[in-house]
Amino acid sequence: MATPGRHGPSQYTLAVESTEWLTPHLVRVIAVGESLAGFADSGHTDAYVKLLFVDPTLDLEPPYDLAALRATLPPDQQPVVRTYTVRWVDRAARRLAIDFLTHGDSGVAAVWAAKAAPGDRLVLAGPRGAYTPDPAVGWHVFAGDLSALPAIAASLEALPAHAHGIAHIEVADPADILHLTRPAEVAVNWLVNTDEGDTTFLARAMENMHWPAAADVPGAVQVFAHGERESVKAIRKVLHARGVPREAISISGYWARGRTEDAFQAEKREPIGRID
Repeated sequence: MATPGRHGPSQYTLAVESTEWLTPHLVRVIAVGESLAGFADSGHTDAYVKLLFVDPTLDLEPPYDLAALRATLPPDQQPVVRTYTVRWVDRAARRLAIDFLTHGDSGVAAVWAAKAAPGDRLVLAGPRGAYTPDPAVGWHVFAGDLSALPAIAASLEALPAHAHGIAHIEVADPADILHLTRPAEVAVNWLVNTDEGDTTFLARAMENMHWPAAADVPGAVQVFAHGERESVKAIRKVLHARGVPREAISISGYWARGRTEDAFQAEKREPIGRID
């Protein structure tokens, strides 16, 4: 069963079963563990977990008391926590998949995933989530980059067969384009953006797309827009101009260009990090 960490949610200790490179920049890690039998169902397609990385030289066994470690360890040995979407979970088979966006040798979680081997330990806490596609909505809109792809893909798979809508997915490399399972009337628009400084790229695609005549009527549209922070802010302006009700929008930044993960998380509490 899951083990409750002190001062925090239950922690699950898993072992890597296998890895698969889905694209040149996206690697899937499948992990297994008996504790997944009790892995909670968040009820959301953007279900996410906190991955817990502790300096292996400390020879610590989970569950980790993160508060105690942060209070006692020097800066270079502080535990690292990263947030990732669960791509899928099979509780009966005790298996779970997480897709990692890799970007060279920087970062913690992505570097770990790129080098992960069968038997490697993975400790996580969660899950939580906030978005579920409403089967009664007439028009579904998704927008994001590769960081949002796991949540978008899981959401497309959860849509009813009669669903209508469109997904705009930004990639920097055409080799990162994947086949996604989706209802017949939900289009997937892969958009290749080679200018990493262009933060309005996705917003322009959404602005120029065909919107149903009743898209600004409450209950007629539901939007999921997540990804790079400034890109998402630009999308929010488009949605505001369209008059899409705020309660019909799930929107947030998963990362920020030019920021480390820790700096990005800290800025979430500042005006620069807010997306209303």
